[in-house]
Amino acid sequence: MLGLTLLCALSASAQVIMPGRCPDAAVQEKFDAAAYLGKWYEIQKLPNSFQKGQCSTAQYSLQSPGVVGVLNRELLNNGTINALTGTAKPSPTEPAKLMVTFFENSPPSPYWVLSTDYNNFALVYSCTDLELIHTDFVWILSRTPTLPQETLEKLQNILTSIGVTVDKLLATNQDLKYCTPMGN
Repeated sequence: MLGLTLLCALSASAQVIMPGRCPDAAVQEKFDAAAYLGKWYEIQKLPNSFQKGQCSTAQYSLQSPGVVGVLNRELLNNGTINALTGTAKPSPTEPAKLMVTFFENSPPSPYWVLSTDYNNFALVYSCTDLELIHTDFVWILSRTPTLPQETLEKLQNILTSIGVTVDKLLATNQDLKYCTPMGN
């Protein structure tokens, strides 16, 4: 019964639900957290219940040794800017597998960097196991408000190889004029 309740709740919140357990996806080899720091623009994402706006950006900074500060911002439809701060800590054995926390008493969530060249693109994957199903979360990020189509296709192919449904990816509006309130 709990599984059915979770399935109904997740379906209502526009999560991407898949059967089975989370895939064991390969992550970026020799991940360099220092090179990953800075501003990233969200280009595409899987729908989720906690992002409602456009013009989304993520700013990563070194907060203390082994702790990355996270600042996510988005422009809501009513013109206000929504900001969320958190921290991320890399796995000591696989630095591209981070655990991110946004609220003091909430459990951390996985943040896996599947692929990045640090200067242009990053592919981020997160997955949560829920008994016989799992929820997928994906973000395709760029250092600029756009990414070439061939880069998007390359990243989508990586997602397809681990069983992620790429036809559910949503494009994030990063139009300069529309996003002016963000100060990008």
